[in-house]
Amino acid sequence: MSDHVVVIGAGIGGLCTALSLAPTGRRITLLDRDLAPPSDDPDVTFLDWHRRGAGHVRQSHAFLARLRGIIRHRHPLLLQALKEQGVRELTFDMMLTEAQRAQYEAVPEDGDLTIVTSRRTTLELIMRRYVETLENVTLRPGFLVRELLIEPGLDGVPEVQGVAGEEQGEMVALRADLVVDGSGKSGFTLTQLKAAGAKIEEESETAGILYFTRHYRLLPGQEEPSRSENPPASGDLGYLKFGVFPGDNGCFSITIAVPEIECELRKAIVNPDVFHAITLQLPGLKPWTNAQRSQPTGKVYGMGNLVSRWRHLLHKGRPVVRRYFPLGDTLVRTNPLYGRGCSFAAVSAEMLRETLDHTQDTDQQQRIYYKHLWRELRPYYDNQRAQDRTAIKRARRALTPGRRKSRRAKIMQSFFEDGVQVALRSDIDLLRQAMRGFHMLEHPNKWLGKPANFARVLYYWGRGKKRNAAAYPPRAGPKRGEMMQAIAIDAQADIRRLATAEKLAA
Repeated sequence: MSDHVVVIGAGIGGLCTALSLAPTGRRITLLDRDLAPPSDDPDVTFLDWHRRGAGHVRQSHAFLARLRGIIRHRHPLLLQALKEQGVRELTFDMMLTEAQRAQYEAVPEDGDLTIVTSRRTTLELIMRRYVETLENVTLRPGFLVRELLIEPGLDGVPEVQGVAGEEQGEMVALRADLVVDGSGKSGFTLTQLKAAGAKIEEESETAGILYFTRHYRLLPGQEEPSRSENPPASGDLGYLKFGVFPGDNGCFSITIAVPEIECELRKAIVNPDVFHAITLQLPGLKPWTNAQRSQPTGKVYGMGNLVSRWRHLLHKGRPVVRRYFPLGDTLVRTNPLYGRGCSFAAVSAEMLRETLDHTQDTDQQQRIYYKHLWRELRPYYDNQRAQDRTAIKRARRALTPGRRKSRRAKIMQSFFEDGVQVALRSDIDLLRQAMRGFHMLEHPNKWLGKPANFARVLYYWGRGKKRNAAAYPPRAGPKRGEMMQAIAIDAQADIRRLATAEKLAA
């Protein structure tokens, strides 16, 4: 196969494209607007690698089992290199409660439910070094793509012939048989395609949340806290969500997510002292961030403007563009709550390989690629949007004194808190099946849709709180008012602001 594939972007999406297409023999050119990593040392890279093309690179990251499985099956040497550089693997048994561990018996499928976690810069550094060893892949750092090279098709559908950009101060044109766009959320190429007549439609809505991350390093001689002897290191309090992401080489990160409507909290949390104080108020985080265990290594990194977005590549069943394949955030974005962004990009790259291997007809390629993505990614997109809408309502209700939940809302909350969550913390096989949906190995709702599983959840729900008492997790953290008082924030400010806004709207 001698096709020349130009890939815009050398982040996770671009690197996964190279991993998927390189074994087919195609000639691949990765264009990276940023300069090459300054060092092979993960610590130096974390501090000094400037990534204008990936503003969220210092947020917490993890590779779900779907992406890890792709690497393990197709590029085992890459997985080995990741481990050798300190990248962590979190296995299924690490997710069990203490009571579940006491009765746990491993099955072969549990190995498929493993997360790879590390600092994002370390993941990219090692993937990049591996991709550079592939003989039919060329990586060109410092190449800023300015525009697509587009020719009008006979039927008015734009055909992409390559890209033009700036490299070392000169304009360069690169012709290609097809262009893969992993440039990210900016989507400037989509604007150009629309101007050229591409009928690209999109749907979008806010995720209603912002993310704040700070990195820490374990002190000399210290180890990570025991997962069985401490409260869960992740949780959802409504007014904030939190989680620990073990990293490479003694590092870990804490991410705290705050609803958009919590204006005072989200303004205060960018202060490193406030961020750290919040972690010490959370029982699941304090064992990680206390002064005897670790020390923070930098500032608080914020990430906002989170929009769930799906761009459609077909219009009335017909392709809107030819020889152009967007993936990753260029095509679809969701709330990064479950770390699916990297896996979305990797799955898209795999679907592109399958598509190109199936047919050389350009129209069929566009149809098959999009239909693959709809099948593989759309269920997770819809699932996350539904969760975001519920979370937005919950956060708003917390700032509306006297607002009562409907009977239906109370029943649904009880079903999930006293039924689903208790069942998952009690029944290992139910958890195993649910994690397959979490890891994008099957439809996210498949496990609960099975009659036998639904009956098991109803069984636990019907037992009542008293009989299920041992299965409830410890309290994740203080109530909103308690937290605000502890970190010296006016808990009533946002309540007053929302009440005023609702009066003006009325």
